[in-house]
Amino acid sequence: MTTPHRRIPGPAMSSTPPPLWDRRAVLAGGAALVGGFLAGCGANTGRDGGAGGAPARTASATGPNLSQWYHQYGEAGTLDAVRRYAADFKDAQISITWKPGDYDNAVAAALQTDSAPDVFEYANGPTADMIVAGQVADLTDLIGPARTDLDPALLKRFTFQGKIWAIPQVIDLQVLVYRRSMLDKAEVLPPRTMDELVAAVDKLGTDKVKGLFLGNDGGAGLMGAPMLRSCGADLLTPDGKIAFDRPAAVSALAVLHRWYADRKVLLGAPNDWFSPDAFTQGLTAMQFTGMWTLPQISKDIGDDFGVLPWPAMPGGKAHVPVGAYGACLRAKGAHLDVAKKYAAWLWLDSVDRQVEFATAYGLHVPARAAAVDKAERLRDGPAGEAVRLLRQYGVPQDHILWTPACQSAFHDMMVRVVNKGADPAAELAALKGPVAAELRRFPS
Repeated sequence: MTTPHRRIPGPAMSSTPPPLWDRRAVLAGGAALVGGFLAGCGANTGRDGGAGGAPARTASATGPNLSQWYHQYGEAGTLDAVRRYAADFKDAQISITWKPGDYDNAVAAALQTDSAPDVFEYANGPTADMIVAGQVADLTDLIGPARTDLDPALLKRFTFQGKIWAIPQVIDLQVLVYRRSMLDKAEVLPPRTMDELVAAVDKLGTDKVKGLFLGNDGGAGLMGAPMLRSCGADLLTPDGKIAFDRPAAVSALAVLHRWYADRKVLLGAPNDWFSPDAFTQGLTAMQFTGMWTLPQISKDIGDDFGVLPWPAMPGGKAHVPVGAYGACLRAKGAHLDVAKKYAAWLWLDSVDRQVEFATAYGLHVPARAAAVDKAERLRDGPAGEAVRLLRQYGVPQDHILWTPACQSAFHDMMVRVVNKGADPAAELAALKGPVAAELRRFPS
């Protein structure tokens, strides 16, 4: 549920999406560029939804008043759904605010005032700064037994200093889609390794069709973290140490530059990586994109496509980037106990509600495994395969200590390497300084 899908926050993916964005932000670097990439997710789409943040109050509840914020989803029906959910909760009067525009910065600013929302969603959960400042509540006990039924990659992303700070609402992920007929005609097998992908890109490319689409910037905004993980590196280690300074990372990023410089990948498509247009219009044989595009792809080209994880280089692992909006609670809210009860009721207790929110207005994966198993749209075909890939290859898009400043410096580095041909070894070495300075701000 993001505007083309809802955007997911992702680490090294920062191509700014259009106003239709939403969940994609999550997977695209949403958590990384506050006010930048993620900001696009709340842009006004012109849909009904309380433009300007006008609240929609419920009418039948008793109990205290609670405020809840959502970014402006672009999927039709989502606003009505969250209003209905709020109206069904009888222990509080819920005021829904649908926030267009720069949602992330609006939340960050509100948390420093007495007008902060009691309940709010945030891409990939709250930031480490919000947690250290005491602005959000510890939800470890609230999640309790449900943690064994929640996606472990997301729980890992929402955990800081041994505590869980958000409830995952739904899961978004990115996959490599390929056009079966194009690969068959060129006698190319679906690529399972990076070597196979490089060879496929070369063989599939023609004057009119490119072998791969990674965004109109050649993947500078989207593919940094996936390429690092492909070679066995990463943005940060699980315990929050620098992990991009691996020798293999130089070769991994150099692949992106060669594709860009040699025009092996599609550039200048009518839309960017988060849209399936280039793929369904036959401009590219393969594309790295979000699961939310699968319904449109199926509508346009039927079953002439498959999905894969991003492939591995020697020493690395194939993987699927995973992100999600997380439900957070204001730590100093006047009715925190009721807010906790509402958040658990909304995102943990009802399997049917989770299935509806994830699959009735777009295509996403419910956070609870029990809900995934009940979702008919996720059982078969490419969607079912994407769920299998999620369970086998899913990894968090980024680390909670990968701050907006880290992401900004990383994105600038990627542009220099991929688009301008800068030396990746020198650029990665130079990146260590600003990232290390950010990491020192937080206790271990």
